[in-house]
Amino acid sequence: MTKSESSASSALPDADQQAANFKRVREAHQSEVAEDYVELIADLINTTGEARAVDIARRLGVAHATAVKTIARLQREGLVSSQPYRAVFLTEKGRELAVHSKRRHEIVVDFLRAIGISEKTAQRDAEGIEHHVSEETLAAFERVIRAESLAKKPRPTLADSAKEK
Repeated sequence: MTKSESSASSALPDADQQAANFKRVREAHQSEVAEDYVELIADLINTTGEARAVDIARRLGVAHATAVKTIARLQREGLVSSQPYRAVFLTEKGRELAVHSKRRHEIVVDFLRAIGISEKTAQRDAEGIEHHVSEETLAAFERVIRAESLAKKPRPTLADSAKEK
């Protein structure tokens, strides 16, 4: 590689574009916690009938006090309703976010599985990826998933066609 090729490949991107990219990542980080909480709350309600702060804290690996503070913030944002020492419930807005977050998570996991990643690793990696990919990227993931699914379906052979006649 020549010196001019090396400097061209290491050139910085446009400053405005780079700033926009970093801003998008910061925004994704801000919504990441809310998405994780509402997705987990929905899962707990669906499987155990209730979502308690102690269960949320345990499953997210955070202190009980942290979960309580975050639940209070989610309540202020209109995503959950809760009373002290009672279960946590999703509002309509919270349910919508939980469904959206769950779908993004499933798409990322399915994509990672389609490209050969183990279930355990796909689940772990999806926890970070799901919050940072664009709708365009998710749509591309879905195309790969569909193509992989079609490739795995057995196609009728000529012999199968002859048997049907």
